[in-house]
Amino acid sequence: MFFPLYIARRYTFSKKKHNAINIISAISICGLAFATMAMVMTMSIFNGFSDIIESSFTNFDPQLKIVARQGKVFTPDSSALSAISGLPDVAVMTQTLQDNVMVKYKDKQAIATLKGVDSTFVSLASFGQILYGNGRFMLDDGVVQYATMGIGLVKQLNCGIKFLDALEVYAPKRKGRVNMANPAASFNHGYLYSPGSVFIVGQPQYDESFIITDLDFVRHLMGYTGEVSAIELRAAPGADIGLLKAKIRDIVGDRFAVLDIYEQQSDVFKVINIEKLISFIFLALIVIIAALNVIGSIAMLIIDKRDDLKTIRCLGAQRRDIVRIFLMDGWLISLLGAVSGIALGIVLCLVQQHFGIISFGDGGTFMAEAYPVRVSPGDVGIIFVTVIVAVMLTIWLPTRYLCRRLLD
Repeated sequence: MFFPLYIARRYTFSKKKHNAINIISAISICGLAFATMAMVMTMSIFNGFSDIIESSFTNFDPQLKIVARQGKVFTPDSSALSAISGLPDVAVMTQTLQDNVMVKYKDKQAIATLKGVDSTFVSLASFGQILYGNGRFMLDDGVVQYATMGIGLVKQLNCGIKFLDALEVYAPKRKGRVNMANPAASFNHGYLYSPGSVFIVGQPQYDESFIITDLDFVRHLMGYTGEVSAIELRAAPGADIGLLKAKIRDIVGDRFAVLDIYEQQSDVFKVINIEKLISFIFLALIVIIAALNVIGSIAMLIIDKRDDLKTIRCLGAQRRDIVRIFLMDGWLISLLGAVSGIALGIVLCLVQQHFGIISFGDGGTFMAEAYPVRVSPGDVGIIFVTVIVAVMLTIWLPTRYLCRRLLD
């Protein structure tokens, strides 16, 4: 065994002459363990919130989305559509068209996003899981078109889930000048009716503005023929999203962008990652503060073992070997603290994940009743390396200084 490590292991685990040194060492290990545990739990909670937000988006947004790099709409190429639909990993493909409109119900008005879809939209995402009401998802029945609105927009219009009167929809005409004498003539006008259901995504940008209706209705209202704003896809179960995305990108070319769920909601996930990074940095600073206890433990250990070190030096050990002994002692303390903290953090996260002990306490108005957690092996590895490196960098210079001053 490496000589300094052998001596350091004996010093770390053997009983010292003064009981205070044992207490300080235990405090050092506990401080690092609790700081490491806090890092594991905090990162896991951020992962849990990220999973909840991702699941809420995937109930509405597609797994992959093809959009034009320039312009709001484009005319899809039939050969490209055939090639994409022929891929074995593509389960559902649908065309959508969306734009901003003004909606009016009786004396209430609101600006909304009108999204036209076809009948495959229900199977594209888990849209059926976020529908509420006594009705069902409908686009048209051959006579009238239906509008499935977000719950927030329903509250703005005060129309109720099953509104009886028609919802008036206004969209500006794409061509021609605005008639100042009769501004209403510059708008296309349509009517939508309630299918008796609304959707609740849990995200304000959807619940408070989106209306889902028939694709042909939106095209007619906007003055389009065969244009779409996006082609949305759902992958087959077990498919590699990254590989499928690369295949589709090769088919559609550089004029189009293929977006996964993270790229479609890049702003939301970017905020989560920034908050996670800031929390990690603050907790890493706490680890550095906890490492100061390790310096005190090493200093007390050097004083306690001064006589032994003289003997070791007489046997031929050099100064750098003595320094390595106490650096190894600090490394062992940090290793014990990191491992025990990670183990304790994982256990508490698993308990919360399966039993939901800590809840939000708001009567279930949030998307989850208890704090969501998900332990990531990658996060655990980063935390372990961070704790070890932070402790070693913190104790490096003080340990060398103490050895030089106390041993001389």
